[in-house]
Amino acid sequence: MSNAPKPNQPIVTHIYTADPSAHVFDGKIYVYPSHDLDHDGPDNDNGDQYAMEDYHILSLDNFESPVVDHGEALHVRDVPWASKQMWAPDAAYKNNTYYLFFPARDHDGIFRIGVATSESPAGPFKPEENYMEGSYSIDPAVLVDEDNEAYMYFGGLWGGQLEKWQTGTFKPEVTEGPAADAPAIGPRVVRLSEDMKSFASEIHEISIVDEDGNPIVAGDEDRRYFEGPWMHKYNGLYYLSYSTGTTHKLVYAVGTNPMGPFTFKGTILTPVIGWTTHHSIVEFENKWYLFYHDCSLSEGVNHKRSVKYTELHYNEDGTIQTIDPYQE
Repeated sequence: MSNAPKPNQPIVTHIYTADPSAHVFDGKIYVYPSHDLDHDGPDNDNGDQYAMEDYHILSLDNFESPVVDHGEALHVRDVPWASKQMWAPDAAYKNNTYYLFFPARDHDGIFRIGVATSESPAGPFKPEENYMEGSYSIDPAVLVDEDNEAYMYFGGLWGGQLEKWQTGTFKPEVTEGPAADAPAIGPRVVRLSEDMKSFASEIHEISIVDEDGNPIVAGDEDRRYFEGPWMHKYNGLYYLSYSTGTTHKLVYAVGTNPMGPFTFKGTILTPVIGWTTHHSIVEFENKWYLFYHDCSLSEGVNHKRSVKYTELHYNEDGTIQTIDPYQE
């Protein structure tokens, strides 16, 4: 147990947590983060330092109540197809069932996405024996739309291997994305089956365009997609938010269709302490909140991150006000 969380402060300090996917289930806030191990290994662009093995689900009745750690909800040793690196997860509710979607490396070292189920939003979760057929890369985020159709968004560059899938098949030797003036690699979206355990459509690459309808190009590192997609709806519009990676921002684009295209709108969160940035946006009791992480608790160690939250505000035209997480 811990005290009630404060805005822009770690919501728990007894473990390192990152990549928070926040949802309101049963009138409470549940946060599905990844669990950073407290180790002192070296950093590299392949992400080997992010050696996460399990998931702990956090919950809070409201922002005046303590954060509860529900213990280990799923461990890599319990997932038959997975070898290591249980990275950023997400959760969804449908069919009176809670679903946990998670990436991990298969036994060939290729990132895939798996699914596990529970009768409780707090877990524990029981994984399917195999990964979702056709899945690849990292950072699953699932939207169950008002019509009960479910969509998964996913994909991350570099350690997340997305650039190796540009042809539709895995090319381990590929290390480069498109030319700087060519359209950037987009996140992927796929419609999920009714039981949420398989893909019900072709995987579609999302187009992110500027206000004139031109694709954001690969060299535009302030705006182009890198990893960590999140989808939420506000006033009937779809908001795709994501990390720019190398420029360390959270940005967003807006569209009228869950499959895209999305028009780039601006920055949600300015850079945090640490390399990665990864988030979720959730409405709770008629206010909107951004959950994110940084490395302030570990004094800047990239793979020892802590989940935080802050209130998020919209302008009258539906744009999101930029947040500086360190501004008092």
